[in-house]
Amino acid sequence: MRRIDLKDFQVATSETARDINRRIVLNLIRSHQPVSRADLARHSGLQRSTVSVIAEQLITEKWVKEGAIGHTVRGRRPRFLHLNKEHIGILGVDIRPAITTIALADVEGHFLSQETMETARTPEVFLEHVGQRLRRMMTTRPGTSFEGIGVSLPGRLDLSTQRLVFAPNLRWKDLDLRAPLEQATGLSVELENAANACALAGVWFGPQTQGVANLIAITVSEGIGAGLILNHQLIQGSTGLAGEFGHAAIVENGLLCSCGNHGCWEAYASNTAAVRYYSESASRARNRRSPKRKPAAPAFADVLRLAEEGDSQAREALKKMASYLGAGIAMLVTGLAPDVIMIVGEVTRAWEHVEPVLNETVKSKSFTPAKTRILPSDPAGQPRLLGAIALVLQRHFGAPEVA
Repeated sequence: MRRIDLKDFQVATSETARDINRRIVLNLIRSHQPVSRADLARHSGLQRSTVSVIAEQLITEKWVKEGAIGHTVRGRRPRFLHLNKEHIGILGVDIRPAITTIALADVEGHFLSQETMETARTPEVFLEHVGQRLRRMMTTRPGTSFEGIGVSLPGRLDLSTQRLVFAPNLRWKDLDLRAPLEQATGLSVELENAANACALAGVWFGPQTQGVANLIAITVSEGIGAGLILNHQLIQGSTGLAGEFGHAAIVENGLLCSCGNHGCWEAYASNTAAVRYYSESASRARNRRSPKRKPAAPAFADVLRLAEEGDSQAREALKKMASYLGAGIAMLVTGLAPDVIMIVGEVTRAWEHVEPVLNETVKSKSFTPAKTRILPSDPAGQPRLLGAIALVLQRHFGAPEVA
């Protein structure tokens, strides 16, 4: 039960009811398009006159457009409504330690254009570069109404200040990203942790996860993040730091993590960990043959490629990574019993090697009757970037914030 906070509440007004009804109609158009006003009234239970007023408002705001005229045995022929995907645009930014991706999407989450840039180590330089890229992308669509910018971050935000306060893999701290981007573009900016953004992408767009009430998105990259949606609510905690399971210790007195802790989950189950496992194994094999030779460390993409080509050391590295990944997931299954755990990251490209080990580990370490499905996301779907788009869309399609 969600209690009403008597120290911080907002009474319902006629405007509140109108806002809720508007969002209901907008969501019904999204899920049933093309749809007539009469069908919207039947789906929503609202009076046809109320639906007509809302529809006209959405058409005036260019969120919705009229399409084909339908056929009927008698009476007025209906005019079908669609989302106006040709007019509304949303910008998304996915920041990762090495590469940042910028994209333009329509109101249905389809990417229209995108580009990548190197993530500058200095935040001031990065903000200048990304601002320039965003402005340039906006000029390529002169007839588009831009609704905002969503930013997916490999770190955590302070909810009260909206400043980036915890991003060990970026090595940025206490940083205001929102104000510089808003000043550079004139658009509102929504910021969110990458794992939270991926969880939102799953419930808004995922073919197997759309509408799931209890979902955890695990982002596996340079580090590990967890985004929690429980009972349809994104869990952020009072400060915005909820979900940092990647920095929970799973190995006592273990390896030093980038956060300063020892034995963190991401130190054993991330892409970086898999590269380390492979390098250590390959180094031992080389030393037996040629002790003086020290080749450059591979990238995670190299480990994936080698595993696909049948390299036994690469496959063993991925299996070891999967075992530790399963150990952390077992903790989440036992403690939270989600309906779905969605794995996001390049590791899903080697799912045939990862899945059996991961599932066996979860089964052996999670003694619960919870029927949690563990699903790989499609890297081609770019869930981090799609999550950034969802941050803006949920301002219009999501339930309004009420006490």
